[in-house]
Amino acid sequence: MSGKCKRRKGIGKGRSKEASRGGVKRISGFIYEETKGVLKIFLENVIRDAVTYTEHARRKTVTAMDVVYALKRQGRTLYGFGG
Repeated sequence: MSGKCKRRKGIGKGRSKEASRGGVKRISGFIYEETKGVLKIFLENVIRDAVTYTEHARRKTVTAMDVVYALKRQGRTLYGFGG
């Protein structure tokens, strides 16, 4: 199985090291499912807004600017992509 096809479970060494630098001593096993759920909801909202911008412009391709505007609409300004 190639490295690109493997599904990862967990946050990996890099994130664990980053958490320990931030003062975290242990990470509960429940954090993975909770984080996955929160991330899924966040991405669904951003994608829904980005697709709405795309449809309004009568395009079939979601552009980076659609995502930037969707994030801005939710109060999360992303710099470096114009707009």
